[in-house]
Amino acid sequence: MSEAIVVTPVKDSLETTKRTIKAIMEAKGKFDYFVYNDFSQPETRDFLNEAAAKDGFSVVHLEDITNTPSPNYKLVLQKVQQLALQAKVPLILIESDVVIKNDTIERLLELMNSKPDAGVIGAITVDKNDNYNFPYNFEKHKSNDVVDTSHSLSFCCTLITVPFLQKFSFYDLAQNKDWFDVFISRQSKKMGFSNYLAKGIRVLHLPHSSRPWKNLKYKNPVLYYLKKIFLKRDRI
Repeated sequence: MSEAIVVTPVKDSLETTKRTIKAIMEAKGKFDYFVYNDFSQPETRDFLNEAAAKDGFSVVHLEDITNTPSPNYKLVLQKVQQLALQAKVPLILIESDVVIKNDTIERLLELMNSKPDAGVIGAITVDKNDNYNFPYNFEKHKSNDVVDTSHSLSFCCTLITVPFLQKFSFYDLAQNKDWFDVFISRQSKKMGFSNYLAKGIRVLHLPHSSRPWKNLKYKNPVLYYLKKIFLKRDRI
């Protein structure tokens, strides 16, 4: 019986997407895996269809169910919340620029079972040298601690518990935003849950592989914020 709904939103970045899916399909644990393809190029769509048929995961092409241009993260969250609530299992989001370890999913579920007050639980992200990287650069001391955090948890590799999913509907998310990890993290705390950052559960993060223009935030922040404001990109 499935113990989690695992979800990967995909927007091209084919090479990292392949690594993400391969790692998840090799992971230990009982879970149902869904990939949501957000208007990727035909090459990515073809790969996902072939991989789903071969490996046995489910793929949903958002172009088949909506005309809204990418990004469609809110729609994905709404769909997968329904899946998780129907199955009465937690939701685990693993984005397409993240490579998990063989035991990542099992360890997240074990941690959830030990923290009955949890709303959101995040695995910490590292670079190729095993150093904490975006979006958890604020953690300077490396350890295996589980931190009850007031910081927002990214959806890079993150578990959302059933009690929180039952209490807050993703249909109430703002219409004029693109990304919702900050808001949902805050909503979890507002509703009385604790958010945990698992520093001992490390996953490789290759930031912004699917939307490389976001790297401007670090290379040319002035241009990044001009694009963000005038092109209405990256609305958090």
